[in-house]
Amino acid sequence: MQDRQLERLAGDVSNADERPARRTMPDIDLGRLGSALLLMAGIGLFLALPFVLSFGSLVFLPFVTALVLTILLSPLADHLARIGLPNVLASFMAVVVFIAVLVLAAAAILQPAVVMFDRVPEMTASISETFGQLRGQLDWINDLNRQIGQLAGERSGQEVVVATPSMIERVALATPTFVIETLLTLLMAFFMIEARVRMRRRLLLERAEFGASLKAARAVREVQDRVASYILTVGLINLGVGVIAALGAWALGMEAPIMWGGLAAILNFLPYLGPLAMTGILLLVGFGSADTILLGLAPAAAYLALHAIEANAVTPAILGARFTVNPVLILLAISYFTWIWGVLGAILSMPILITLMALIEHLGHPNIIGFLFGEPLFLPRQEEAEP
Repeated sequence: MQDRQLERLAGDVSNADERPARRTMPDIDLGRLGSALLLMAGIGLFLALPFVLSFGSLVFLPFVTALVLTILLSPLADHLARIGLPNVLASFMAVVVFIAVLVLAAAAILQPAVVMFDRVPEMTASISETFGQLRGQLDWINDLNRQIGQLAGERSGQEVVVATPSMIERVALATPTFVIETLLTLLMAFFMIEARVRMRRRLLLERAEFGASLKAARAVREVQDRVASYILTVGLINLGVGVIAALGAWALGMEAPIMWGGLAAILNFLPYLGPLAMTGILLLVGFGSADTILLGLAPAAAYLALHAIEANAVTPAILGARFTVNPVLILLAISYFTWIWGVLGAILSMPILITLMALIEHLGHPNIIGFLFGEPLFLPRQEEAEP
């Protein structure tokens, strides 16, 4: 009896050894899981944000513009407050100075532009006459198009022309929205500038740890200093470009040289696209007012030479490595915010990009490529990594 029980126990042990081992669940790295979810949420936010901002542009565009103006005008308000002006009056004067600069720039550019706009038909006729000498060399293209049309067959039937709103109707429809957004932006900028001291105090004192307060103070100061310094420095550079462009327009005998200088200064705030638009405008006006093609090319060629010196020598030497931005990021930011908010979005793209870069430097650079190969999503700053 005992022998049978021993044999049965031995058989059970051998069967247990032959059973496959129970699989255990692999350990889950909760840190990497959270980083992956954060990365996916960031990509989703980046893709969904344009539709939200574009749909709510009546609210978001004035807010973002007012925020940029607050960062730009807060140093001026602080300076006025230090010399004895009350905070409310200092904030109001900072906004008034900004409005005065805009009005003077608009008066210097728009008034001659309206006069020149009346000469568009005359310039168009002059351009046609200037390029008339080249039409003989391009007649083979017209013959080729005519032959292709004969082979394809002429279209019969009446063409339907859809009437579109005139320029005056478009301006009349857009004026109320523009006025509302402008007033809302200025009011929000004034109240943000006036509340800047309280906002800083709450940001610093309502933190649970002293280290967090110190990090928040550094981030706020770095963002404000970097954005304000960038806009003011680039503004001074563009002012110099405008003065030289105005002198060049006067030397070439162009009408309204102050207008051309102001236009060159304003368009130079848009990297790459602004100078390209300025070159195109100068080409059209040059061909419309000059007697020969070479004379028509002179204004655009002179501006391109000025822009080449400014972009490759002057601006890098003045801005230095602190404001060096990857050209791919610049074009991406311009196209991204132009898609959302149009021309004003293109103007705001660089301040927004500088602000985001300053915040990322304090919060940590996202290591997306390294994260795919097992590294942390956010690498520690060099200052924190060093013992």
